[in-house]
Amino acid sequence: MSKIEETDIIVIGAGPVGLFTVFEAGLLGLKCVLIDNLDKVGGQCAELYPDKPIYDIPGVAVQTAEEHVSALLKQIKPFDYQIFLNERVDALEEVKSDTDGLSDWIVSTSESRKFKSKNVFIAAGAGSFEPRRPPNVDNPDRFLDSGVAYSVRNKEFYRDKDIVIFGGGDSALDWTVELAEQAKSLTLVHRRDEFRGAAHTESQMRSLVKNGKVILKTPHVIESLIGVTKIKGVSLKNFETKEIEVIDCDEIIFLFGLNKKLGPIVDWNLDLLGKKIKVDTEKYETNADGVFAVGDINDYPGKLDLILCGFHETTLAVQHAYKRKFPGERVPFGYTTSNTKLQKKLGVGE
Repeated sequence: MSKIEETDIIVIGAGPVGLFTVFEAGLLGLKCVLIDNLDKVGGQCAELYPDKPIYDIPGVAVQTAEEHVSALLKQIKPFDYQIFLNERVDALEEVKSDTDGLSDWIVSTSESRKFKSKNVFIAAGAGSFEPRRPPNVDNPDRFLDSGVAYSVRNKEFYRDKDIVIFGGGDSALDWTVELAEQAKSLTLVHRRDEFRGAAHTESQMRSLVKNGKVILKTPHVIESLIGVTKIKGVSLKNFETKEIEVIDCDEIIFLFGLNKKLGPIVDWNLDLLGKKIKVDTEKYETNADGVFAVGDINDYPGKLDLILCGFHETTLAVQHAYKRKFPGERVPFGYTTSNTKLQKKLGVGE
């Protein structure tokens, strides 16, 4: 039987909200274990768009996703936590405590590890995810790393190349704007001349089209990929006229969004709203006492899928996690500006 390791908070997911949970817990003297099925911390930020700029972190004008994750890791460096990567949480088991009557929780991972805690934080972002493939194209993955990609991991890779981007959401617009200046040519393809992304970014894209930096192909859909072992081009069909057009290119980026899957979470007897977990808005707790859901994985009236909202949610949730760990005790809340012990650990003022 596997040894069960005890901790104050088990965090499922090591994305930005999971990492910030460590910070808030650390301020209260609580230790965390983070478990993530990816091979790196940072969640979707690290996996899907490390070079993508983030603009809505308070006090930071612009920061790439990778820089944001690095800053969070620096922020939690003084605190007591462990990270287990390449591990999936397969099971969540409730155990009634003999001492205080509050539930304990045991999580079991794909690596046969077991952890026990009063508090489990599900910070799994969108859950398990995989990029949507282009419709009506036979096995596009045969060109992976040979001209086809579903995310941008290094924007320098695309310098001086002929690029075709497919999509009509935020990611397609963001990367069109980001890569336009360094690409040899860039074509954006969408099935209609309406976009689902931010109005400001769409305006930037249309300005680049007007100035000849971007070629916009609407209303077009993909007909076929051209190449044998490496992408040489792509065939497009006009959605209205049915005319076929071939574009030569070096790289194709499909940004049709993600297929979200909750994975093992669906078997944990939690109240779900579609592919999200229902929580209250006082402590962001699920229907299971001691199981909290924070970040993009949760849902409640007025929910916004923003990192800064996840930060707010986990800040309040950690306060209640402390009360479950130490029933009857006052939460030792204090402002970080007056926390000299924290300042010393971070080297502030030295």
